[in-house]
Amino acid sequence: MGRGADILHLAAAPLFGVMALLTGLGDDPMAVLCAAHGTSWLSGMAPMYALMSAVHLPPWLRLVSVR
Repeated sequence: MGRGADILHLAAAPLFGVMALLTGLGDDPMAVLCAAHGTSWLSGMAPMYALMSAVHLPPWLRLVSVR
């Protein structure tokens, strides 16, 4: 792979992690309109971003295991 692809692989996990934190901790009044009452906490955007961050961890794990 090229250097640009390597950078994108490494950028995905932290970016999704930050998005999960910002979505989970934010007080956006529009988010209340999008959330259905009485649903599971797993149905929001923050858990989806956290899962996407976990899915994109293998490039970091490879980098750490090489060192």
